[in-house]
Amino acid sequence: MTEKIRARPLEGLLAALDLTDTGARTNEDIFTGPSQWMPQGRVFGGQVLAQSITAAMRTVDENRIVHSMHGYFLRPGNIDKPITFAVDRIHDGRSFATRRTQAYQDGTPILSLIASFQTEDDGLDHQIDMPAGIPQPEEIPSTAERLEGIDHPVARFWATERPFDMRHVDSPIYLAVEGQPVGHQAVWMKALGTLPDDPNLHRAALAYASDYTILEPIYRRHGIAWVTPGLKTASLDHAMWWHRFGRVDEWMLYVQESPSGHGGRGLSLGRIYSRDGVLLASVAQEGMVRVPPSEHVS
Repeated sequence: MTEKIRARPLEGLLAALDLTDTGARTNEDIFTGPSQWMPQGRVFGGQVLAQSITAAMRTVDENRIVHSMHGYFLRPGNIDKPITFAVDRIHDGRSFATRRTQAYQDGTPILSLIASFQTEDDGLDHQIDMPAGIPQPEEIPSTAERLEGIDHPVARFWATERPFDMRHVDSPIYLAVEGQPVGHQAVWMKALGTLPDDPNLHRAALAYASDYTILEPIYRRHGIAWVTPGLKTASLDHAMWWHRFGRVDEWMLYVQESPSGHGGRGLSLGRIYSRDGVLLASVAQEGMVRVPPSEHVS
């Protein structure tokens, strides 16, 4: 197996989620997956989340779908090494099943995640509506267009090597924060190509994409761009709830806000809608937030 993937963006995503069942001979729930290339040498957190969910999915009945997960990022992953995923079958009830996935490199855990699965059922139905007045994605420049001509490895990666097209409704914070500092934003996103008609693949890919931009409202609130010297950030934990099915190769709106930043940490909440306003998922993530004292803005 190739340990590090640097292929066309969507092919790289699909290859990362095509886990190898390395525990079949010993009757253990152990899987192995490759790492995608990243410009700073650290595995993208969304990749490990999606792979961990995929490993857990391999151990439940097909009629049970993932509806929630809670994960902790323990250590940075190394893109030069594969990742091993060990799944514990914690609970199998009449309607729900629970799995714990531990992701390892060199025998050391880098992520610990618990996911819950449910047999589809009828019940009450309501949702928070998608914000009104949002421009359509075709009206908004892509990241590739916004960063065109910037000769920097991170800028080139953001522009052309991610498997998702990301379009900030307001200007992005890659290079500068325009307008008033606010703790919220909205981003259109869609896979750069068509994915197979596998619902679980789309659910895992949605977990992958949910790690994009989720911490940005924290920095936007304080007028801090990604290029700020001395800026240090890392995801600490990630929670996600899948409400309804949606395809990630169709446009989705990721609405995000940060209710709090304190003590070197920041919290962001997100809602992911289909283009026609169906609430697909909710997300929460806390991250380490360290900025130079001169950059602090209340």
